[in-house]
Amino acid sequence: MSPTTKSFFISLLLNLLIQPFDAWACGEHHHHPHDNEAPTKRLFDIPKGSSARVSIIDSTARLRGSRPSDLLTPYIPGFDNFSHPSPSWSFLVENSKGDKRALFDLGGPPNFTESYSPAIQRVIQTAPWTFSVDKHVVDILRENRVNPASIGSIVWSHSHFDHIGDPSTFPHSTDLVVGPGWKAAFLPAYPTDPDSPVKDAYWQGRNLVEIDFTKKPLKIGAFSALDFFGDGSFYLLDAPGHSVGHMTALARTTSKRKDRDDQDTFIYMGGDLVHHASEIRPSKLVPFPRNAEHKYPCRPTKPKTKPPTRCPGTEAFRALNVELGRDPDGPTTDPTLFVNFTQAKQSIEKTQAADASENVFVIWAHYAEIEGTVDLFPKFANDWKKKGWRDKVFWSYLMDLAPAATNVSLLEKKC
Repeated sequence: MSPTTKSFFISLLLNLLIQPFDAWACGEHHHHPHDNEAPTKRLFDIPKGSSARVSIIDSTARLRGSRPSDLLTPYIPGFDNFSHPSPSWSFLVENSKGDKRALFDLGGPPNFTESYSPAIQRVIQTAPWTFSVDKHVVDILRENRVNPASIGSIVWSHSHFDHIGDPSTFPHSTDLVVGPGWKAAFLPAYPTDPDSPVKDAYWQGRNLVEIDFTKKPLKIGAFSALDFFGDGSFYLLDAPGHSVGHMTALARTTSKRKDRDDQDTFIYMGGDLVHHASEIRPSKLVPFPRNAEHKYPCRPTKPKTKPPTRCPGTEAFRALNVELGRDPDGPTTDPTLFVNFTQAKQSIEKTQAADASENVFVIWAHYAEIEGTVDLFPKFANDWKKKGWRDKVFWSYLMDLAPAATNVSLLEKKC
């Protein structure tokens, strides 16, 4: 154990020893700041509309070897590696009439030297992590009998290499859609600008559309939004901060009776709003759950060892936040990859209202924990709530923080 890690755990343990023992027993405590509050019904206001058909596409992109400390701050002792390779999900969205289809993000291309600009090729070749892709999304569509010509638009959440794919593999009838300020930031592209991260071949012969959220003012929760299909089934949201022109999206997955619109369900496509759930959870709207030790996969800290007899509980994670200098009922970490930190945090905070709604399933592009739980394309994801996907994965990320909270669990009773 390094001196820094040892000092952290000693400080944490001393801090906890002055607390009443029964406050830490089995995840129970005297009072939780939200124990007596009634649940909020409309946390994330969304206008009425039609439903869309939504599929989560495994783009086959996988990033391996990146470290949590490269993406998150502060450093959490024991959380030195991600438990899963990082996927890059793509989403296929189709309106209820079946005459409009869009893709939100494309993952990456399998042939880096052909599809990426030299600047991105250099980044991948010299990086301490590895990035691999097996297939173009366009080929995944063809294999499942979806005609690429039926895709009206490709929407980039932003233009980082693990999201842009290769739009030139689609017919010229497919528009490429980018967020506010994107053209000013990234044009001219390669080859005119030899150091550009994007190639003008991506939009050559097709419409390059930059979204202007001011033309038809619309609010989804606290976000400026655009009704992309015009029927309330698919919205683009202005979520800047991580990158210039960063957008998220919201698709209505089920639509109930008009007088019960609060029961509609949605999938929120987060792009790179966050890279790990600890950047958005817990929140004032969704504090750590009671008996948190039962809400995540309790795993051993060393290979081939038996699972521990107990795992850190609710108050252990709250105390960890305090020790890290964080709000006990706020996110444990902040992002480190951004062009504007204030905007990035504001976009996360706006999304917390959606994340707190039981009718909204927030899925960011690299949400590795959903793999193995959700149905992937060619299946649809519309029945996510009925199948309980959100609840199954919501607190699973706590297993990454458990090593740092282990000392707290030593003070808990066996339940």
